[in-house]
Amino acid sequence: MVALAALVGLVCGGRIRALARSYDDAPALVPDRLWPPGLELAAAAVAGLVAWRAGPPYVCFAVIAVALAAVDWRTSTLPDAITLPAYPITALALLPTGELPRALAGAAALTAVYGLLWLIRPAAMGLGDVKLAGLIGLATGALGWQALLTAAFCGQLLGALYALALLLTGRGDRHTEFPFGTFMLLGTLPALCLLP
Repeated sequence: MVALAALVGLVCGGRIRALARSYDDAPALVPDRLWPPGLELAAAAVAGLVAWRAGPPYVCFAVIAVALAAVDWRTSTLPDAITLPAYPITALALLPTGELPRALAGAAALTAVYGLLWLIRPAAMGLGDVKLAGLIGLATGALGWQALLTAAFCGQLLGALYALALLLTGRGDRHTEFPFGTFMLLGTLPALCLLP
């Protein structure tokens, strides 16, 4: 199953790269020459690792997460065309686990937290991050509240460490914007791969 999941990730990696390029309205943060075959290998590794540790129902979410992270990192955009269909896809994949009610509660909880943060300070966070939070809550909520809290904490921690690195290297100041969704998605890896 792990090898099959890795193969799915490898095949989807090329499509993810093409998808990320299709959102090139914004200036690219990652040049094209750095992508192949790194994106394919990253998608394969993430899909295989998630299948091994969390199980087959999470492979779809893993591939979608790589796609969203790649698009966000490249363009600072989390497109609704990917995020919104990911909800029913992830929910259908989780249906056989019997944990869909807890997953939906996790999605609602994390959406509420990020929605409140967005309402308090809309300039600091995009609405795409709020929509992404619900998707992360859906995927990690099925594993339990500890997984959801781990994903939320790790995403915030990784984003804060990146912001600190920007400050310390002089490549940014406290008003510098960066694609936070990528760090939110990276934060789900420990929740999906270390806790189950």
